[in-house]
Amino acid sequence: MATKRALAQQLGVVAGFEDPRAPLEQYRTPPELAAHLVHLADLRGDVEGKTVLDLGCGTGMLALGAALRGPERVVGVDIDPAPLGTARANERKVASTTSVSWVRADATDLPLRPDPAETTVVMNPPFGAQSGNEHADRAFLATAADVAGVSYSIHNAGSQEFVESFAADEGGDVTDSYRTEFELRRQFDFHDEEKRTIDAEVYRIEWSSDE
Repeated sequence: MATKRALAQQLGVVAGFEDPRAPLEQYRTPPELAAHLVHLADLRGDVEGKTVLDLGCGTGMLALGAALRGPERVVGVDIDPAPLGTARANERKVASTTSVSWVRADATDLPLRPDPAETTVVMNPPFGAQSGNEHADRAFLATAADVAGVSYSIHNAGSQEFVESFAADEGGDVTDSYRTEFELRRQFDFHDEEKRTIDAEVYRIEWSSDE
């Protein structure tokens, strides 16, 4: 197994959004954060031989990280066609042995029905930072609860009570959580700094397989 540092280096070539859309909160997931999440998932046995589903995949950072760790298959889903084109180019640069299927669709209304027992969701959903879009991550968690046995997701700092409560309501259980940092580079007019770092949190949730 490649080290977490080596995985982050491999993901360093993954390009971000050429024309990001603020309402969709399109930010490139930092390679180090993606590597940490995927490495943890791999150590927990949630990647190798599994179907890995990246909800709101953007330009493919998490999907491609998972593809480098021996899954059965990887599917990246995003509603915006532009970043999916970048994701395909990123896939060629990363050159994983597992190919990725890139699907244009609403990640909260999936056109596919994988076997939850064999499916792991990885995702960096919208934090709901835009006014009127609070808890935009709720619909992504609901989808994960519906299609996966386990999920790994990145959320804004201070989300623990919400995530644990939502998981419990859906028959899920938060088994792991850790704090991390998310570097945001200036890409929208309302940004007044070239880059800034925000606190974030990553959660591993085991979802009930009950129908």
